[in-house]
Amino acid sequence: MLGVLVGAGTAGGWTWWLRSGSVTAASQAAGAALSINMTTRTGATTAAFGSTTTTTSAETTITAGPEAAMGRLEVICREAWGASSIQGQLVVHRIERLTVHHTAVEVGRASEAPRRMRSYQNFHQESGWPDVAYHYLIDANGHVYEGRPVSARGDTFTEYDPTGHFLVCCDGHFDQQGLPAAQLGSLADVLAWAAVQFGVGPSTIAGHGDFAATTCPGSHVAGLIGDRTVQSMVGQRIAAGGVSLSLLCGRAGLDRVAEIEAGRL
Repeated sequence: MLGVLVGAGTAGGWTWWLRSGSVTAASQAAGAALSINMTTRTGATTAAFGSTTTTTSAETTITAGPEAAMGRLEVICREAWGASSIQGQLVVHRIERLTVHHTAVEVGRASEAPRRMRSYQNFHQESGWPDVAYHYLIDANGHVYEGRPVSARGDTFTEYDPTGHFLVCCDGHFDQQGLPAAQLGSLADVLAWAAVQFGVGPSTIAGHGDFAATTCPGSHVAGLIGDRTVQSMVGQRIAAGGVSLSLLCGRAGLDRVAEIEAGRL
């Protein structure tokens, strides 16, 4: 199955698209990059790998070849998706590895994604945690949502210690469904950014189930980690120049959420 790297209009940055609409563990690992479309926004500046910019201006698209210097990862900031304030004390840690989770909830309408993010945070806070457990969450269409601060240790209902783990969570139940291509692409973007930002290699990428007695992140996602599809995609992004992170806050963030909730993205 041939894959290409293209710019994702829904989530920004690079997305690894396969010809099918979803990817399972049986899918072939990443193929050759045929083209890259880098989505940028006027007025935003990016300094280096893993840098963070806040974006509020209108979008333009630049088409470039595989030698392009950097991809752009757009992340909907907490305020834009309606996150509640942090309740209680966060525990500071240092990122040493990259760990993938899933929500274990079958996804319904894509327009409900921001509401689901709020429901996950509410559930976690009602369970006694100060915030949503994860540092970043990704919906089925590849939109990325800012979670708890990366400087703070995550939380888990299982027995492993998440200290040192960068936690990224894909929304969906991947024991029961394949991973959509847009979601897989954004997962690779997030992990590529984090690998450079925190100085940890793609070899540290693992699933929740590698550390605890759980099927999380679901058999389909675990298979893509186990056969090194995800690591290969992340490595290719880093080799091509890395991925910068741009927070969508203020009007830009609110507009993005409104477009998602209206079913247009």
